[in-house]
Amino acid sequence: MAVYTKFNQKEIEEILSNYDLGNLNNFSGIEEGIENTNYFLSVNKKKFILTVYEKRVKSEDLPFFSDLMSLLNRAGFKCPTPIINKQNKTINDYRGKKLMIVSFLEGKAKQNLSPNNCKSIGIEVAKMHQITKDFKLKRKNDLSVESWKGLFHSVKNKCSEIHRDLPKLIEENLEDVQNNWPKNLPRGIIHADLFHDNIFFLKDKFSGMIDFYFSCEDFFAFEIAICFNALCFDGSKQNLSFNVTKAKNFIDGYSSIRKLTEEEKKSIKVLSQGAALRFLLTRVFDALNTIEGAIVKIKDPIEYLKRLEFHKNSKNYEDYFF
Repeated sequence: MAVYTKFNQKEIEEILSNYDLGNLNNFSGIEEGIENTNYFLSVNKKKFILTVYEKRVKSEDLPFFSDLMSLLNRAGFKCPTPIINKQNKTINDYRGKKLMIVSFLEGKAKQNLSPNNCKSIGIEVAKMHQITKDFKLKRKNDLSVESWKGLFHSVKNKCSEIHRDLPKLIEENLEDVQNNWPKNLPRGIIHADLFHDNIFFLKDKFSGMIDFYFSCEDFFAFEIAICFNALCFDGSKQNLSFNVTKAKNFIDGYSSIRKLTEEEKKSIKVLSQGAALRFLLTRVFDALNTIEGAIVKIKDPIEYLKRLEFHKNSKNYEDYFF
């Protein structure tokens, strides 16, 4: 989430005139995140989130995201619900931008997850996978292993400005990952961006997931690898260490709903290395391509060097969970 497109009250009211939600009480921009413009709305004393799609989000993908959230909701999974407008659509056009209003999810993100929190996240991720494996929705992962070489070449000449050894480190890890990437693991629709700020808790109990705008079809085990990178490292960026207790709790929760195959376990190392590389590359790209005037917090790419080092040196899945 971020604020690239700045709206005033009159413009927000114009957008709301296409919905049967009532009158605007107040609104505010949300700075967290880096992908889209987001506003908190209070309308007739009910809370909503307005998302304006920017940058990497393609217009043709928006029906997929809307349908995914709607279907997950119908299946009883906790996530925002897209709101239907007066034309019976969830996606609006406004001044050359595509936007969506979704229901507000109560709760907030936790920066310091306990092992128990990780277990409950594992349970919910597995539930989501069990639901989405039967969906007929299709969306290719635009940020999968096939895209990373191109992304690297787009930043190769400038990324040493961030860290002098970055080109060499990325190249070495890219070669490793491409040579060892698995081919036939169980797959379906995954969230693909499960960081702390996309997982909400209310009174220390899981209350839902937000921000499905990287969701796509990919290996379920790749989602686990993303969660290991996003949720299971502790410490300062110079001194990060992998928290095996958190990872073990995540897997215990996940496995209580969906068992991992032996091939998935064997692939965890390379999938985790690939997930770290994917987030390093996109963060490097964002750090080198900031938009002037945007209110946004750029996420630090260097956090991912320590993660990559851990994955490169790990032997097998027993280094992640016993």
